[in-house]
Amino acid sequence: MKSPRFWVVILLLTATTFVLQSRGDADRVPISQPLSQMPDRFGDWTAQDVPLTDDTLAVLGKGDFLNRIYTGQQTVAADPGLRSAPISLFIGYFASQRTGQTMHSPQNCLPGAGWTFDSQRYTSLQDINGKNYKVGEYVISNGEVKQFVIYWYQAHGRSIPNEYKAKLYMVADAIRMNRTDGALVRVITQVLPSESLDSAQARATRFTQQMAPNLPRFIPD
Repeated sequence: MKSPRFWVVILLLTATTFVLQSRGDADRVPISQPLSQMPDRFGDWTAQDVPLTDDTLAVLGKGDFLNRIYTGQQTVAADPGLRSAPISLFIGYFASQRTGQTMHSPQNCLPGAGWTFDSQRYTSLQDINGKNYKVGEYVISNGEVKQFVIYWYQAHGRSIPNEYKAKLYMVADAIRMNRTDGALVRVITQVLPSESLDSAQARATRFTQQMAPNLPRFIPD
């Protein structure tokens, strides 16, 4: 027997398909910069690009993608001799979602085999310019290894941590503005054995606060 969640997804996808087809074949897509031009330094974090595999690109579909590891010089408060874990930044931007290309759920974009979701919550985050973002936070684990995740959907100046609400907004914006563009933003850092979850959360939050003001250049408001 299919779960209520399954039927909600089917209903949203059906409504989306109907609305997009009724509006015609072309979206209004504002000009934006390619994600490859995202700064490679935030504070003392410096970046290294990580190419996505052909299999991953086939699953993601047609879009613009950024996959980077940012390494910093900070140390863990509980162990000053140990450098803090790096930050993984993934952004997937879809200029149009009319042809079946759509932002994936973070649960489909996080590490696969053996990883489980320990906790999830929605919260607010303020960037260094004072702008508020509504984000989701995950703690995931694989055996003794834990990671802390911040994610949200970004579209038309709106930050949305819930995939169903993101799809509903996409349908509404397709009707009002003839736009279906949007992106998934995801930040991950490992919780090192010698540090607390709060320490890893603070690291991911600091990085996100510095990175987020750049997003409108690549994900149009």
